[in-house]
Amino acid sequence: MRRMGKAILMKTVNAIITIFAVITFNFFLFRVMPGDPARVLLPKQVRASPELIEKLRRFYGLDKPLHVQFMNYVVQVFQGKLGYSFAYHEPVARVIMDYIWNTILLVGVGEGIAIILGIILGAVAAWRRGEPFDLTVTALNLIFWSMPEFWLGMVFILVFGRYLKILPISGIVDPWLFHENVFSYVADVLRHLILPSTTLALIMLASYYMIMRNTLIDVTTEDYIRTAKAKGFSEKEILWKHAVPNALLPTVTTVAIGLASVISGALTIEIVFSWPGMGWLTYQAIVRRDYPLLQAIFLITSALVIIANLFADIIYTYLDPRVKI
Repeated sequence: MRRMGKAILMKTVNAIITIFAVITFNFFLFRVMPGDPARVLLPKQVRASPELIEKLRRFYGLDKPLHVQFMNYVVQVFQGKLGYSFAYHEPVARVIMDYIWNTILLVGVGEGIAIILGIILGAVAAWRRGEPFDLTVTALNLIFWSMPEFWLGMVFILVFGRYLKILPISGIVDPWLFHENVFSYVADVLRHLILPSTTLALIMLASYYMIMRNTLIDVTTEDYIRTAKAKGFSEKEILWKHAVPNALLPTVTTVAIGLASVISGALTIEIVFSWPGMGWLTYQAIVRRDYPLLQAIFLITSALVIIANLFADIIYTYLDPRVKI
């Protein structure tokens, strides 16, 4: 236990160092982008004087030397202050909170469907390797895997929105629809959620499916599987109680990293379906050169990926004691 605790501590320290490296890279990355953010802050029709631009630069701290800006940025990050948005004129944390729950809903539902179906279909396909079910499902997953997200989204918009006209194609609710109660509102959100979450699930399904299928194929050649068959256990019991739990290790890493995308959001899908989430917010921040907002989004995303990998390493030891972290 002491050795495991020391290993976990070392992993945690490495994660903290990596996050600090991300903070450093994150700061300087956006400072080399072309354009003066002080000019972007003003409406296009306003002819700004040099005095007004300089005043804005002082207000946002852009007039200070680069190393001073960096030190202030690091201190503020560790204080939980993510800055003040250039474009929205309010704290970055408040802006992110207005959009993050929409992305959690979208990517959470899409990922949940992809994870569950990927594990189930991958397990069944591996158990029936070479049979029509395996060949058909594998081919379909590879087809969806090769499709760009925006293209599949636009196909769904044309089919279900333009021709069949049975599902909404943009937004999170109908702005002209009056909701009499919370159930009406939830139903409206779920209707708008169907197309973007299905698009995301179909694109992400293949990765979980292929990893589960290929890992389980290797597991089924192990001696304990042959022993279980020789003892007369049913195929269902061998598959779900013996084979699948031992094939979950690679899937844990994929799921952990995939769940981190809840914050970054499916940028292209949110843009195609006009879904007001973190992906759409990232796009707007890039267009407006909103450095503080971009820094916060990328920092949160990177930190979640690092933390997710740390937890994946720890979970490994509980799923398989043979794995050393």
